[in-house]
Amino acid sequence: MKPDDPNLKRLEPPKLTVLEQTYLPQILGGLAVTGRHILGAAFGGTAVTVQYPEEQHVPTANYRGVHRLNKDEQGRVKCVACMLCATACPAHCIDIVGATAPEGWDDREKYPESFVIDELRCIFCGMCEEACPVDAIELTGLYDLTGLSREELIYDKSKLLSVFDMTKDAEPMKTGNPSPSLPQPTTPLDPEGPGPRSTATAAQLPSRS
Repeated sequence: MKPDDPNLKRLEPPKLTVLEQTYLPQILGGLAVTGRHILGAAFGGTAVTVQYPEEQHVPTANYRGVHRLNKDEQGRVKCVACMLCATACPAHCIDIVGATAPEGWDDREKYPESFVIDELRCIFCGMCEEACPVDAIELTGLYDLTGLSREELIYDKSKLLSVFDMTKDAEPMKTGNPSPSLPQPTTPLDPEGPGPRSTATAAQLPSRS
């Protein structure tokens, strides 16, 4: 359509009233919202701010935090080194070296000789968890991921398995679509089991070999 088309209808912006030109309605409206939140918090309303780390936030059941590698009933890593998680990862933060499964592991041909996740590059999208055909990799409710060096936040297989040992009681493995009756964590996780905990840093987990 050309600018001089006779069918083109030009709309003029509505003119502001004298009161609107002072911006007083907008200012008073913003102050009313602020005052409502202040009074609500002061007189028993729901507080949004959590005094961390004295108070620990409890994430929802679908929160995506630190990764873990799950173990089967025999204590073996469930991963079959199919590379689907590394292929699906948009951040390219997963590095797997597959090897022939040890003797006696008749249910698979391969296993991960090395499994490394760079938590600094990870965007915690959960695509690795969705891609895994054997539910070997999951994202947990651990969120306070801290360390004194970059190396501490590169998780190898032993560290990922230690996260499973840390969280398996409070967060049971998700096998396919979990049943609605599956117990969900109601309190933050603790290395010694479910219940209130202090901040768990990356340095507390086993170092890379």
